[in-house]
Parts: sequence; structure tokens; C-alpha cells
Amino acid sequence: MRPSTFFIACAVLLSTTASADANPSAPLSSHQILPNAFKPPQVFHNVNLLRNINIEKAYVRETVNVVIENVDSKPQDEYYIPFSADVIDKVGGFEARDKMNPGLSFKTEVAEYDPYSPTQFFRITLPQTLSPKSQLTLSISYHILSTLNPLPSKIAQQDKQYLIYTFSTYTPSAYTTLKQKTKLKLPTTDIPDVIGGSPDRQGSSFTYGPYNDPIPAGALEPASVRYEFTRPLIHATLLERDIEVSHWGGNLASEERYWLTNRGAHLSENFNRVQWATTQYYNPPTSALRSLNVPLKPGSLNPYFTDDIGNVSTSRFRSNRNEANLELKPRYPVFGGWKYSFRIGWDADLRSFLRVLKTPEGGHVLKLREGGGAGHLTRGGDKREIRDRGAAGRGGGDGA
Repeated sequence: MRPSTFFIACAVLLSTTASADANPSAPLSSHQILPNAFKPPQVFHNVNLLRNINIEKAYVRETVNVVIENVDSKPQDEYYIPFSADVIDKVGGFEARDKMNPGLSFKTEVAEYDPYSPTQFFRITLPQTLSPKSQLTLSISYHILSTLNPLPSKIAQQDKQYLIYTFSTYTPSAYTTLKQKTKLKLPTTDIPDVIGGSPDRQGSSFTYGPYNDPIPAGALEPASVRYEFTRPLIHATLLERDIEVSHWGGNLASEERYWLTNRGAHLSENFNRVQWATTQYYNPPTSALRSLNVPLKPGSLNPYFTDDIGNVSTSRFRSNRNEANLELKPRYPVFGGWKYSFRIGWDADLRSFLRVLKTPEGGHVLKLREGGGAGHLTRGGDKREIRDRGAAGRGGGDGA
């Protein structure tokens, strides 16, 4: 099974952003252009704020729960979140919800106003204006890519890898914060360096604060931690997806092409193949990429795994009534600074993804996941949705 190439319905460039565990590749919703002299109006106070930072994986996940209060004399419905200019393009999966009503999500967008400004903003639009002196509890979540860096930057082939994470113990905010606390969750207790903040440490969890004195808008308190993370920092510089919808055959054919790189520590010496072969017997932790697991929908068929050379036989497909998994093993271990490109594909029953609209106009709705099946964060990609001639006359498109 390989998607045919005689018809392409559309091509959409994916952004760098995404939803972390659920989907780290969902693009930003939109951009809003603001005047160059813009500054968020001081119409809110953060009454109480709790920030949770998780660096257990190869990217940063943050959740901020904050009680905001309208301190202006007029109703307000726009709340701004600041990010430094070098970070905002790495932010993905940005969501804001009502903490008391999690099913209600708010509109979010990047507010661009000056490309040379060191600070940029996300804007959250509340579904209803917040009256003066009224409060609302926001739950804001997002992830940040490419902010964890190896230190030292070069290591021996079997050495442990350590990453450094730099952040502010004060939550960056466009408004005065009356009370706040920051919690940091690490993947290990092997943490040789902790700089700034004087945290309360419990195992692999740090707590900074509570800070009970008002903290002005824009205030930062730098801190950093260096911790052991002997796992690959896999990053997809590009992801392409082809999807072929066959109404005639009742089949959905998918193909994904990845260009991966490992952002981990580089090897300080030449790769030793004999040393690597001996580790296959006891499988120690390594900063190299050994394998990838691609969860597929139950019922998926005919998977394949190829790279620039050809078919890669070191793959394994497991499928039953409840799950389907494609286990991939690259031709070589991907150490820090190394690259690997490949493609995977599979067939699936179209009925699991397509439904007919019960409306006078008719038509079909195709449900697909964003991001790639391999589950790794992407910088960008080219998404192509492909329909066959069977779509014509079925409300599924123009056909070819």
C-alpha cells in the first residue's frame, strides 16, 4: 500500500506547535496584529497562582491555574500571557479553560505587535466579559520545545547525559500577582546542580514559594537545574503526511515521512560499533535513539517501514482486537547530533474514520489525528489530504 500521487486535495504547512501528551503538534489557532506601542492594560490582578512545570520528558510542559480578578471599572474579556521573543515560536498546544468548567475552552491567539520586541504575547479571549471586582479561575496549559539542552554538550558513548533547564521561579505575567507558587517535577533524583530560588525539595519534585508578597508585572527570578536524562532528545525537523481516502475500496491509506534529529549530547569520540554491540545484551540507558513505537488504530493492516536505502526489516507489527502497534528500529543508533529520515505507512478501514452527514446538503466528515503517529514533537510539516475518484458523486469532494 502506497498512497497514489495523481490527486492532491490540499497542502497545509503545520506550525511548530502542538499539544503535549495528547498531541504535541497542534498548530496555533491564529495571529492578532497589535500596535507597536502596545502594552497589556493593567485591568487584572492574579489573586492566587499555581504553576506546575514538568520536565520528565524531552520537552517542557506547563500548567498554570490562576484566579484572576477584574480591578478595572469596566467589564473585561482579554487576558494576556507574555513570552520572550526567542521562546514564543517554540510554544505549542496552548489552551485556556475555565477551571470550574473544564469543558469550556477559550479562544487563544498569538498577539504580534512588534517583531523586534523582546516580549510577545498570547491573548486569551473570555467567552463572556468579566464584571468589575469579579473573579474567574483560569487553567492554562502549553508545552515548550527545544528548551532543554545537554550539559556537557559532549559525552562518551556510555556516559550519562545531563540536561540543564533555565526558568523563572516567578511566573511570567502581564499583571500584578498577589500570591503564587511554582512546582517543578523532574524525571530523576540525580540533580547535581540547583541554582537560585532556594526550593523545598522532596525527591524529584521542587517547590518554589509560596510568594505571599505582591509581585509586579514582568518580574522574573532566574533559576536553573541540571539533571540526569540519559534518553534521546528526538526532534522532527519535518513531518509530511499523505492520506488517501478510497470510497470505492472502503480504505484509508496513510503515509508519514519523518526527518529526525537527536538534540542530545554529541559523542566526544568516534562511534565504537563493538562497544555498542555489547550493550545489546544488557540494554543500559543511552542517549541514542534505539527504537520508536507507533500506536495505530485497531484493525490497521499492511504496515511498512522504509528509509533512504530501502525497506527496513527491523520492524515489528503487533495487532489484536484492542490495539495495534508498529515497533520501529532504525538501521543505526541515532546519537546526539545524528539524523535519520524514514517513512511509514499503513491501511485502515475507512468506516472507522469517515461518517456521512445527515443534512440536506449531504457530504462526509473525515476524522484524523493531528501530528504524526510516532508521537514526537515536530518543528513543521506538510500535510496532504488525498482523495480518489470514488469521492465524486458521494459528497466527499470533486474527485479527479
